[in-house]
Amino acid sequence: MIFDVTLAFGSGVPPWPGEPAPSITRLSDMAKGDSCNVTRMDFAVHYATHLDAPIHFVPGGADVASLDLNVLMGPCHVVRIPDHMNDIGPESFAIPSGCTRLLARTRNSALWDNPAHAFERDFVAFTPEAAAWLVERGVRLVGIDYLSVQRFSDAEPTTHRILLGAGVIAVEGLDLRGIEPGEYDLACLPLKLIGADGSPCRVVLTTRR
Repeated sequence: MIFDVTLAFGSGVPPWPGEPAPSITRLSDMAKGDSCNVTRMDFAVHYATHLDAPIHFVPGGADVASLDLNVLMGPCHVVRIPDHMNDIGPESFAIPSGCTRLLARTRNSALWDNPAHAFERDFVAFTPEAAAWLVERGVRLVGIDYLSVQRFSDAEPTTHRILLGAGVIAVEGLDLRGIEPGEYDLACLPLKLIGADGSPCRVVLTTRR
């Protein structure tokens, strides 16, 4: 089975506070007599389902265009974080030996029942200790079901710096409703944007045979 865990552009997903919502307009419109439809989009790259490249927080880090497709595609483990947990610490979950791609389904996923909800500041995310624990175990890609792998209330972007500083790709804004914990194959493909610190992605999980 194939599961599309990507949020739809145009569904009203809230932008990160201080960043603009996307603008989607028509340069040409057949309804107005033009020969074809041509759409223009203006948006921040860290909107909806997207990934963070190291350069987002690491000076001189890799940009989106240079990310390794071998990390963005392959076996993936999904963990279910209990709904009563407000933070994801090292004690919150276990991962199988050799896990290199990890997605965390939390109570955040229920927020996507209404994509146009007001931005939720108390979303569940990884602590710096969890980030260091994942780096130590060789995880190369980490995903979360809200708009940041890091807590909104953190005074410093430590979780991001730990993950991205180790070359770990952060995938944010996943829609993991209905995704059971376990093993999948992941495809996470961003736009090939030279110099960019992030990009929207289409993210798909496939059940493993």
